Amino acid sequence: MASHEMGMKEVFENPKSIFSTLTLEEKEDLQKNITLTYFKKNEFIFKEGEKPNSFLFLMDGKVIIYKEGVGGREQIIRMTKPLGIIGYRALLADELHIGSAITLEDSTICVISPGYLFNKLLKNPNFSLKLLQKLARELGFSNGRTVTLTQKHIRGRLAESLLLLKEKYGWENDGATLKVYLSREDIANLSNMTTSNAIRTLSTFAGEKVIAIDGRKIRILDIHRLEKISKLG
Repeated sequence: MASHEMGMKEVFENPKSIFSTLTLEEKEDLQKNITLTYFKKNEFIFKEGEKPNSFLFLMDGKVIIYKEGVGGREQIIRMTKPLGIIGYRALLADELHIGSAITLEDSTICVISPGYLFNKLLKNPNFSLKLLQKLARELGFSNGRTVTLTQKHIRGRLAESLLLLKEKYGWENDGATLKVYLSREDIANLSNMTTSNAIRTLSTFAGEKVIAIDGRKIRILDIHRLEKISKLG
């Protein structure tokens, strides 16, 4: 219970949280209208083609959103960490989800009804502005990723993906190991390449002493070299 209380405090008080813009009265009222839902690792939160039925906010855990392409090939289009919103574009656009959300680890989701979002939360102009800013940043990110995934070579794409994982999830306590453990297939789906190409390129990076690999753990040995590979594409 104490950990959940700490989690809710983070949801409302952390400046990075969209809910930090609410007034004290709005926060107290919202807390009565939030439902916490728990998901196990590798569990779907929603699937591509479904109609959104709630406003989802990640309190704890890690989530990826991927889209199926030609021949059933998957492409990871978004990664979410705690304090992130999930699937809200479809809800605001009144459209079906264009991707599926799945947990990378046990996760806790705050669920808010669409009625409460539209009738209460969006009446706060600071909240609405923060939501617009979030949408704008994600649009900019998506535009940048489109260029990366269509113009960079395999080495550049994989290097950028590793740097993106570092930026999104950070380091383990050693300050070098990525704090997320993706399968080779997931890394390939993030980098727009086949799994075999991802495996080969990771092995090449390891041979060049840019990274070290231990199962799903990836340790960055030379981040400056990785940044250079990413930049050169």
